[in-house]
Amino acid sequence: MSEPQHPQAEPEYKDRTYRSSGGIAGGVLLLALGGWLGIDAMIRGEGRTPWLALAGLLLAVPLVVAFTLRPAVYANDDRLRVRNPFRTITLPWASVSGLRSGYSNEVLTQSGTKYQLWAIPVSLRGRKKAARRRSQAMAAGDPSVGGPGLRASTRPGQPPSQRAAGDQVMDDLRDLSEQRAAAKSAQGEPEVRWGYEILAPAVAGVVLLAVILAVG
Repeated sequence: MSEPQHPQAEPEYKDRTYRSSGGIAGGVLLLALGGWLGIDAMIRGEGRTPWLALAGLLLAVPLVVAFTLRPAVYANDDRLRVRNPFRTITLPWASVSGLRSGYSNEVLTQSGTKYQLWAIPVSLRGRKKAARRRSQAMAAGDPSVGGPGLRASTRPGQPPSQRAAGDQVMDDLRDLSEQRAAAKSAQGEPEVRWGYEILAPAVAGVVLLAVILAVG
């Protein structure tokens, strides 16, 4: 009689996915507008217009997708995976030396390499609103606010964080990095993969456009 198999323990954190809703909305609108104009030119255009429209779509669509729909950040117990416009970077937590927020959000590796987190944009307007909320909470004597520049409490039952949304995400990633950096499953070296599915059609569009313009 075979022994019962015990299910493997689930990781404490499944993949958390971070994306820019504004970027996705803008990308969908651009693709819809560009597709409508490009297809119309291909159907109704004369001479070399349909070919120019085709080349333009081959070039523009991958770039729009790359900078709006593609960027994403995935985080779990073992690693941080950053999908930027043209590259996907997989970083085991042990290889991460820090996450930095300035005019852009970035992750730094132990070797000093820096990667921008395109999917987590910085909103200066959001920071101003968060600072205003924090000041108001401090003036009201809210004990969950530690002071200017400090994180508000995010414990269950406490008021919502007084941080901008992007800054709060970076705080969460820093906490996860600190907690998991020493874990055995979080060891390893960074891996970088180029997004050839984006680069190939864009290059094809450039080549086709150059050929059409050269032929005249």
